[in-house]
Amino acid sequence: MAEIYLETGMKKVFAGSLDWPGWGRFGKSEQDAIEALRAYGARYAPIATAAGFTFPAAPRLSVAERVPGTATTEFGAPDGRPEADGRAVTAAVAARHTKLLRAAWEAFDAYSAEAPEELRKGPRGGGRDRDKMVGHVHDSEAAYARKIGVKLKPAELDGLRDAVIEVLGTPSDGGPLTEKGWTARYAARRFVWHVLDHLWEMQDRSGVEAAQ
Repeated sequence: MAEIYLETGMKKVFAGSLDWPGWGRFGKSEQDAIEALRAYGARYAPIATAAGFTFPAAPRLSVAERVPGTATTEFGAPDGRPEADGRAVTAAVAARHTKLLRAAWEAFDAYSAEAPEELRKGPRGGGRDRDKMVGHVHDSEAAYARKIGVKLKPAELDGLRDAVIEVLGTPSDGGPLTEKGWTARYAARRFVWHVLDHLWEMQDRSGVEAAQ
């Protein structure tokens, strides 16, 4: 059993795992989002394996919560705050989060080092090429990091990532990690999701089969 939550906007629905940070997909309806999430399990599994975990081959998905979406949801990024995000983060959960985040970073960095600079255009003729995508991911990480109290620039990437791991690797009570900031569970989900979303986009636009 894998517990998920659904974040519903006006035109988009995000289905996200509550236990596997970064395993989440969008769809036009609840069913579309759930089916997309299920399909991407095969792409998430190698990240879980690299982090030292066994990802279930065909998990049964159970909707634990439904939350309203925001303008960010409509833009295409998960922004809902399920009640489960307020649960305390134990040392074991914190270690799980940081291992999955490190595995996502390693996969993204390794693939982007070999991907072609010019990527195929998206269905509407848009999309960043490799270097701009990498820059976008790094810039976003610096912005996300401020939400957990880490204030470093993208140019200080190694130090920034080390500081993020230190914060997310520390047990917490489930509340925001800084004033008007993010909880540890939401931060882990947003960090990992964003890295993997662009990793998979880069793979798809480089010609890699979706099942990989």
